[in-house]
Amino acid sequence: MPLSLRQAIQFIIYTRPPSSSVPTPTCPFNHRGCYLLSRYPSLPKPLVSTRSRSYSSIPSTALNKEPKIQGKNELPAMPHNQQDQHIQDEVLRHSLENPEDFWRHQAEHLHWHKSYSSTIQLTQKTLKSGVTHDSWEWFPDGEISTCYNCVDRHVLDGHGDSIAIYFDSPVTNTKAKYTYSQLLGEVETLAGALREQGIQKGDVVLLYMPTIPAAVIGILAANRLGAIHSIVFGGFAPNALAQRIDSCRPVAVLTASCGIDGNKPPIAYKGLVEEAIRLAGHKPHNVIVWQRDQLCWNLDHETGQLDWNTLVDSARSRGIKADCVPVKSTDPVYIIHTSGTTGTPKGVLRDAGGHAVGLHLSISYLFNIHGPGCVSFTASDIGWIVGHSYIIYGPLLTGAATVLYEGKPVGTPDASSFWRIVEEYKVNTMFTAPTALRAIRRDDPNNQSFIDYGKRGALKSLRALFLAGERSEPTLIDSYQQLLTQYCAENADVVDNWWSTEVGSPITGRALVPHAGKHRKTEVREHPPPCLKAGSAGKAMPGFDVRIVDDEGNEVERGSMGNIVLAMPLAPTGFRTLWQDEERFWKSYLKRFEGKWLDTGDSGWIDQQGYIHVMARSDDVLNVSAHRLSSGSIEQAIAAHPRVVEVCIVGVPDSLKGQLPFAFVALSGQGCADPAVPSELVVKEIQQLVRGQVGAIASLGGIIQGKGMIPKTRSGKMLRRVLKEMAENAIRGDFEKEVAVPSTIEDVSTLTVARARIREYFERAETETDGMVKARL
Repeated sequence: MPLSLRQAIQFIIYTRPPSSSVPTPTCPFNHRGCYLLSRYPSLPKPLVSTRSRSYSSIPSTALNKEPKIQGKNELPAMPHNQQDQHIQDEVLRHSLENPEDFWRHQAEHLHWHKSYSSTIQLTQKTLKSGVTHDSWEWFPDGEISTCYNCVDRHVLDGHGDSIAIYFDSPVTNTKAKYTYSQLLGEVETLAGALREQGIQKGDVVLLYMPTIPAAVIGILAANRLGAIHSIVFGGFAPNALAQRIDSCRPVAVLTASCGIDGNKPPIAYKGLVEEAIRLAGHKPHNVIVWQRDQLCWNLDHETGQLDWNTLVDSARSRGIKADCVPVKSTDPVYIIHTSGTTGTPKGVLRDAGGHAVGLHLSISYLFNIHGPGCVSFTASDIGWIVGHSYIIYGPLLTGAATVLYEGKPVGTPDASSFWRIVEEYKVNTMFTAPTALRAIRRDDPNNQSFIDYGKRGALKSLRALFLAGERSEPTLIDSYQQLLTQYCAENADVVDNWWSTEVGSPITGRALVPHAGKHRKTEVREHPPPCLKAGSAGKAMPGFDVRIVDDEGNEVERGSMGNIVLAMPLAPTGFRTLWQDEERFWKSYLKRFEGKWLDTGDSGWIDQQGYIHVMARSDDVLNVSAHRLSSGSIEQAIAAHPRVVEVCIVGVPDSLKGQLPFAFVALSGQGCADPAVPSELVVKEIQQLVRGQVGAIASLGGIIQGKGMIPKTRSGKMLRRVLKEMAENAIRGDFEKEVAVPSTIEDVSTLTVARARIREYFERAETETDGMVKARL
């Protein structure tokens, strides 16, 4: 008999898992999905709250004192009307009103080496500068081993023969798979070998590696010893790697002889690592090298360079293994560096207990990945937060299989690569960046590869396509939703989600299993996910209290554009500080709103149904004649043009209006010989889209067209600041002036193309009288 909404919530709150919870061997998606395209929703009425949020259920023993955590006495972003409420909204409400109860039940799915007496402890920190701010701790007196929960417990539960890792490297023509029993054997042996090299609990181990199985084994081996790992994207320049070495001060570096970047020759890591260590003030004791067939690293043993396989073979021959070393829940499991405005990377710290509990819920609740029989494919790199959470830890915490793909969306060999992976490994959930889909669309404008695979039934296992990393334009979501509906699993969904390195898991999304039942073998499918609303990033995930505020920190009316902030405490995956830099944590995230909110750095709005629309980074908001316009809203309008494959909006100075939106676009069918100035017809059509969908105030000051001119980071984010600085230099006639380029840029050749296109445009603009062509500068 179908459950009512209230019964379903009671099921969530009160149903406890059995003492030995075994994941289900299949991964059914029997939900009834719905699809709603509401690209330009009208602005709803302001939210009027009459209910309050309380922590009264938290026992006094859980609190050192009673600091005021902002938001605890107010209702979070929920649907304005009762009829718009969904079970996902009620799950969110429960997680915020009673976090002690909600997260205690989630934690019961994991193995704790020492049980915790309280779920959350609210605290305050006083910094050396004298600043005092609110803080918190999850499961503060518990002890846990993430490695044990990712590997050992699945083997002990009888799932040792289940696949843990599929590896696919199309360029090297390499495929491999590891069962959980094989993974355990590799991890415990490497951990034993690392222990013999002196690595112990609390040490930092840095990994500079490609996305290969050895990297996952190295990560888990370090964790098994209670060490803290810090993964750096393989291929980073020596200076960037040296900064991260000095930041986290590792006792050892685990690396490989080379990396593979598409169809380019192998990238030798030896020179990069050695130069980085030469530049760094801190010197690791050892560099342990995984030798790849594609390129050998000639080891220098006098400088502490060791052969990975030699160490492992020696340990295995002597029966050397290492058991799991549990750590405190509040001890760090890893450090991940994110870019800083000063150029020095910030070391985001992730707590062991909260990380495991939060990710286990996230991949089960949002992704519907539950265990053996489920296959997750995250097309990213282990060096990024998406790779940390959903290539490595998320799938393994549930006992599912994860696909490691050492390839590109195009060029390895073509635009069908992703769909081959889905077919070959029977992928259930795929996670990628919108940039990857745009690259596929550029090479395959009609999605013919997808259609060909779909027509022969090769994609029927695919039940969800997740997008994150940057804003997804509605036209992109629309086109892929139609493809999934026609060719993939029944009720397959495109799910846009929004988050950041700092929070560790999605802040928003559309939960595929919105009931979030505690017993993963129990199927409750009477409630489908929230409807798709293209242009939004979904609704808030459990534990995240999302608000929209003005520049003074005051909440704005529902539907109004503003700064996206988070009330504290954050959900368990969220960070609480930076590695050895409490002052920078305060200055970067709390100071702007005087500790009242945590600043995400993004701008957007929340609509009447509680969907969150993330429009741009706060520093990407344009000020045109005192109107605040998001670059994302203008890009969304332009992307609706049938020929536009990619678009990037920056603000350029204007003597009359302060700023003008300026567009860089890539058009389908465009060649390198095409001029930087689009045809009058294309300019007219794009301007009409912008005026019709955003308003005349957003009329473009100029449009530059070109292929391969929009620089991006290796994680797929557009580097708007680089294009903005180039355009501003061009306005002054200084075309060759150097611009600041982050080390995370994926393809430096885009800078040369962009510089040439900008110069061609502005030099032509000086001689043109057509207002459509000449920039109004």
